[in-house]
Amino acid sequence: MNPAGTPTALPREQTDLPAEVAATPAPALPVFAAPFSLRPADPDSADPETLAEWMTRPHLLESWEQDWDAERRRDNFRAQLAGTYSIPCILSLDFAVLGEPELGMREVAYVEFYRAAKDEIGRFYDSDPGDIGFHIATADTAVIGKGIMSGWISAMTTAVFAADPTCRRVLADPDHRNVAIARGLAKAGFRLIGEIDVRPDRRISLQYVPRTPHDIVAPR
Repeated sequence: MNPAGTPTALPREQTDLPAEVAATPAPALPVFAAPFSLRPADPDSADPETLAEWMTRPHLLESWEQDWDAERRRDNFRAQLAGTYSIPCILSLDFAVLGEPELGMREVAYVEFYRAAKDEIGRFYDSDPGDIGFHIATADTAVIGKGIMSGWISAMTTAVFAADPTCRRVLADPDHRNVAIARGLAKAGFRLIGEIDVRPDRRISLQYVPRTPHDIVAPR
C-alpha cells in the first residue's frame, strides 16, 4: 500500500522517506502552448484501454515492458492520482499547426511526471524534494524522428519550472542503450549525471536540466 493508502503499489515509488520529502505535494500539471496540449489521464474514461493498446506496440513494449491489461492500468492511474508521487498524463498534438490539417488533434504520447526524491533514482544523486522527473512513451510513430518530440521536451522543462517554483531540476532516466531519447535530451539541454545500475537488470543514463547554475549536480 502506498502513502496515499491506495491498494495498488506503484513500481518505483519509495515509502521510507524523510518527512520533508514525504510531505512534498504531487507534481503540478505543466501548461503547453499550441500545437501541444496535456491533460491528466482519466481512469474512468477510455484512457486505460488506450494505454493498454499503446503499450503493446513493439517500440513501447520493448522500452517500457508494461503490457498490462486495461484493468491494471486503471488501478495504476487511480493510485497515481490519489498519491503524491506521480501524475499520469496524455499528450495531444494539433497536426493542423504543423501543416497537416487532415490529421487534426491527435493523442500521441503518454507522459508521467514524478517526484524524483520519492523515486528509486533519488538514491543516486543529491536530490531535492522539489525535483521532478519525467517519462514519455511516444505512441504515434508519425511524430518519431522528426524533431517534434525533442521540441516538446525543450518546451517541457520550461513549463515544469513555470508550474512548480520549488522544482530545482527536471530529470530523465532512460535506459543507457536508448540512443534516440539520448539525442532528444541532448537537444533539450539535458546534462549527464552518470550511467547508473539502479538494479541488477536496469542501467540508466541519469540526466537533468537545472533551474539555475546553483542547481547543478556534480557528475559521477
